[in-house]
Amino acid sequence: MARVGDFEQITLDVADGIAVLTLNRPEKMNAFTGRMMHELIVAFDITDGDDDVRAVIVTGSGERAFCAGADLSEGAKTFDYDKRAEAGEAGRTEKVDIQRDGGGRVVLRMFDSLKPIIGAINGAAVGIGVTMQLPMDIRIAADTARFGFVFNRRGINPEAASSWFLPRLVGISKALEWCYSGRVFPAQEALDGGLIRSIHPQAELMAAALEIAREIADNTAAVSTALTRQMMWRMLGASHPMDAHIVDSAAIYSRGRTEDAKEGVMSFLEKREPVFPVKVSDGMPSFFPWWDDPEFNWIGD
Repeated sequence: MARVGDFEQITLDVADGIAVLTLNRPEKMNAFTGRMMHELIVAFDITDGDDDVRAVIVTGSGERAFCAGADLSEGAKTFDYDKRAEAGEAGRTEKVDIQRDGGGRVVLRMFDSLKPIIGAINGAAVGIGVTMQLPMDIRIAADTARFGFVFNRRGINPEAASSWFLPRLVGISKALEWCYSGRVFPAQEALDGGLIRSIHPQAELMAAALEIAREIADNTAAVSTALTRQMMWRMLGASHPMDAHIVDSAAIYSRGRTEDAKEGVMSFLEKREPVFPVKVSDGMPSFFPWWDDPEFNWIGD
């Protein structure tokens, strides 16, 4: 794999269409910091801008932890946002006099990703270590992984837009149970509750993640995948299925005229692997991003 970017607390490696983003503070159980926040945002800017990247795997360094939550080394000052802002971790909003949550800034960038995101949860994942997983599209875990929405036990509250993501993923009752109690629970409970897709032996976790990513990279059109990701996530907040019908119609009309659609049909008929030519960097439909256009209401006859 080729190492990409100049980072201190993460690494980003790319090979054969797959990027592997690793939280890289193993001596601190990959605890989250302001620097890590900024580096994660930059990393997703890089993967979105690289047409060769078809999927992103996010994991942690070492076998002990995916991310053990916020770095608590500042003690009682850990969640003092004024102090964190002085260190450059949080930015003041223009509308209200509060500090933006650093974890929320990361998950919102992940939410906007044009590439599928696969979480390979290799160990302990608590606090921001679990809430940063929520905008990932597919999450798999090692059998040693542990999860915890521990915020109420630290005298704070769930963050990183988890009050939007978590109930949509696991249902309101399970989301509230996990957040009310703040307890740490094993991978099997995460699987039973719908938080993760599957459990794997620690030594086999990355191979399983790569297999999922490879299926996407080798068989699908990049623009179609980028559109599908945004359509699915954003329709979670739609008020009526007509909202989805409008976007679906615009997308299928636009995509159906492309060389990708021709290749998809012909490769199937000719019983060969597809080679989709259209790139995300210059091939997204003209209506994208539709959610930024208040007048978008396209629909054909």
